[in-house]
Amino acid sequence: MSFGGRHAELVRQALPAGSGVTFLPGGTVYDRPTSAIRSYRKLLAAFVADGAQQIRIVGELPSEALGSTWDWWARYESAVNHAYDDFPLWSMCAYDTRVTPPRVLTDVARTHPRVARPDGSHVPTGVYTEPTSYLAEPRAMLLDPVQRTVPVVELADPTPAQARAAVHAADRGQLPADDVEDLVVAVSEMVTNAQGHGLPPVSMRLWSGADRIVVTVSDGGDGPKDPFAGLLPATNGSPAGWASGSPTSPAATWRCTAARTASRSG
Repeated sequence: MSFGGRHAELVRQALPAGSGVTFLPGGTVYDRPTSAIRSYRKLLAAFVADGAQQIRIVGELPSEALGSTWDWWARYESAVNHAYDDFPLWSMCAYDTRVTPPRVLTDVARTHPRVARPDGSHVPTGVYTEPTSYLAEPRAMLLDPVQRTVPVVELADPTPAQARAAVHAADRGQLPADDVEDLVVAVSEMVTNAQGHGLPPVSMRLWSGADRIVVTVSDGGDGPKDPFAGLLPATNGSPAGWASGSPTSPAATWRCTAARTASRSG
């Protein structure tokens, strides 16, 4: 099981002694969708290596994932229907319908084949969409609050070096140094991918708030052809790097955020 502190304790109290249930520490597993998939694949492989014939996981995403970074976590929820196909896994995702935003619950229904009822039954959601179709749909990103202000940097056709310099210049000490360096690397990679795999024009915009730095990199392409790009490792022999952009029209756009209170995504 993988739950937040309070929910984990409630479940512990409800389970009988000697239930044999293992509680997984959250830690940094849910920093990013990609790292979550990688961590769970490693965990599942270890269970199988130890002789597990059936694995059951029940867990929840951290509340931060339901905010401005939800678009990527919705893609994660869709992708995991395929990401663990080579493991004997049964899994259930828990969402508190009292506090989960309606738009999130809409995506949850579309990315999960069935919903569990209080009586223990499982019924089809009726709107489940296969990952290859769901992940290929154009999805408008929910703006981070700071993006509703005027960007402090706008660069046309930037080089990776110019992009890195812009992020460093925007740092006013509002973030830990390691987070800033992570953002610098991510932005540099986004610009490199846009220049190498996308279509012109390439543009970069940066916002700097009291507790965050948000960067978007856009190009004129229509996004990657692989619907699992950015979530699963490439296995088709394609060259290094991703085709630029998320499936957002008319221009392909990546966003990367570093913040004290939210997960980073890119």
